[in-house]
Amino acid sequence: MITKTPEATAPATAPAHRAPEPPRPAGRRRAWDEAPRWQIYLPLSVYLVFTLVPFYWILLFALRPPGSTSLVPWPMTFEHFEKVWTERAFGTYFQNSVLVGVATLVTTTLVALAGGYALARFDFRLKRGFMLALLCSQFVPGALLLVPLFQIFAELRMINSLGSVVIAETVFQLPLSMILISGFIRNVPYSLEEAAWVDGCNRFSAFRVVVLPLLRPGLVAVGSFAFVHSWNHFLFALMFLSDQDRQTIPVGLNTLMSSDSVDLGALAAGGIIAAVPVVIVFAFIQKWLITGFSAGAVKG
Repeated sequence: MITKTPEATAPATAPAHRAPEPPRPAGRRRAWDEAPRWQIYLPLSVYLVFTLVPFYWILLFALRPPGSTSLVPWPMTFEHFEKVWTERAFGTYFQNSVLVGVATLVTTTLVALAGGYALARFDFRLKRGFMLALLCSQFVPGALLLVPLFQIFAELRMINSLGSVVIAETVFQLPLSMILISGFIRNVPYSLEEAAWVDGCNRFSAFRVVVLPLLRPGLVAVGSFAFVHSWNHFLFALMFLSDQDRQTIPVGLNTLMSSDSVDLGALAAGGIIAAVPVVIVFAFIQKWLITGFSAGAVKG
């Protein structure tokens, strides 16, 4: 008779379960198509230096004392700014430019809003031909408009008036502004206006209550571009304005340069005065472009 010892009858014990070893921290691997950092930062640094050096040069001439050849504006002086603001009547030029820019902004935005709504919401004969004419008008340089506009303003006795410059700038900016506004309106669903009509609104009330708030980023962008262009434009102000107290900043900058000499300090100070409003407006545009155009037309 065979007997089994306890050791023989005892079940075999299962092997102890080992916890998985933590993975070793792998080194950071760069993707096969990712460029090294120096290939990104080096061109950007070169471009930044190429862009900022002219601005530093303008600040250098505007802030260093007259006759100085130092590459650092020290001791700093504001003599050139006082000279162009008082002796060169840049205060008057600045005021005229602000009036022309704001009037052009308001006029261009309102007319482009009405025309853009008609292009976006209505179908009529020769609509495509009209859109093509608007696009082709952008290829016409502003210099070609000087003679006909001058004759029109002379008949209307508007020469040497800021209103003539405002009308000319509006005519020049209106085609592109109208096309842009029509594109913004097409992005607003037509069902929103129809729902407002069902609620008892007429077409104008539905546009004002429903569509107009959604067009705010587009209106700000179009109006800002119209303001910046009228602020920097030189030809219309030079041709239509003859009195010194009616001239704008671009024409005023031109008066700082003569055939035999150029006051570099005053010219640099005037350029900074002219650039500050444009920088502020573009900073405002950037905020609206980032936060506004990404928002959807339908809001729940």
